[in-house]
Amino acid sequence: MSSSSVLTDDTALSRADRAWLRLEATMNLIGGIVIFMLVLLAVWNVLGRKFLGMPVPGYVDWTQQFMACFAFLGLAYCQREGGHIRMDIVVSRLHGRSLWFAELLSVIFMLLLTTALIYGTWFHFQRSFDWSAPMWSRDSSIDIALPLWPAKLLVPVALAVLWVRLALQIWGFGRALVRNDPAPVAVPLIEDPATQAAHEAETVE
Repeated sequence: MSSSSVLTDDTALSRADRAWLRLEATMNLIGGIVIFMLVLLAVWNVLGRKFLGMPVPGYVDWTQQFMACFAFLGLAYCQREGGHIRMDIVVSRLHGRSLWFAELLSVIFMLLLTTALIYGTWFHFQRSFDWSAPMWSRDSSIDIALPLWPAKLLVPVALAVLWVRLALQIWGFGRALVRNDPAPVAVPLIEDPATQAAHEAETVE
């Protein structure tokens, strides 16, 4: 039994959903690995400073650089699974086409916002990147001069992956609205607290 609330079948939409999920899951895994490595780096920094008088050079710089990884790499995966904070007090009382219409409107709004964020963050990256500069960077961290463009590039890339996920969900909710589908595929379905708790328990078993 899957812990996900997203249903699947053999339609083109569901196949596209599962194909894109592989990329999202990989990016989410990388974000988790980065968090684990930063924990090890923090331990090394504290123990090295206390017992050897040798903290990690540029510890703050490295931490700031890799914060973008765990902050953004899991966005699309979380959206696919319906894991972002939602106001379900009203939406959970809706059913049928009214529910799918509300979900569709919210995803369209998120798509528009994500489009604007991709535009802004891409130009923010471009201001940092320069082929003719050392390490292709026009700016760097304060302590050990790490180039900042890799972290700045990661943000629009992760948002682009989220954009595709939102487009797939618009497809899914739109199709559910037209067909009045009681159990649409490729979209996160609202679950009651007991079902959510059961799914969370499955993930740690």
